[in-house]
Amino acid sequence: MSDASGFKQLPDKGNLHAVVTKTNPLGKDYFGEIAINLKDMTNIRTEDGMTIIKISGWKNVSKTSGKTYLALVVDRWIPPVQPAPAPAPSQNKSGFDDMDEDLPF
Repeated sequence: MSDASGFKQLPDKGNLHAVVTKTNPLGKDYFGEIAINLKDMTNIRTEDGMTIIKISGWKNVSKTSGKTYLALVVDRWIPPVQPAPAPAPSQNKSGFDDMDEDLPF
């Protein structure tokens, strides 16, 4: 999808631009859009019937207009799973870890 200026929306990216002239005190301060690729979505969760998508934003300045805007990205980073710690070595000094000390012989 691209607009008349040739700007092409990239998957998992978007922008928020400040409203220049706010006519209503309860009106929005920023406007924009983000394109989300839902077919292979990772790092999302559902709570109380709502889908939660983590996003990140960066404050940028437009090279063409000089105006400040927020660049948005869907955060797909998932921290690696840490392996379980290895079991502690046995305290049995005899070297016979599997021997049952309750045996009568």
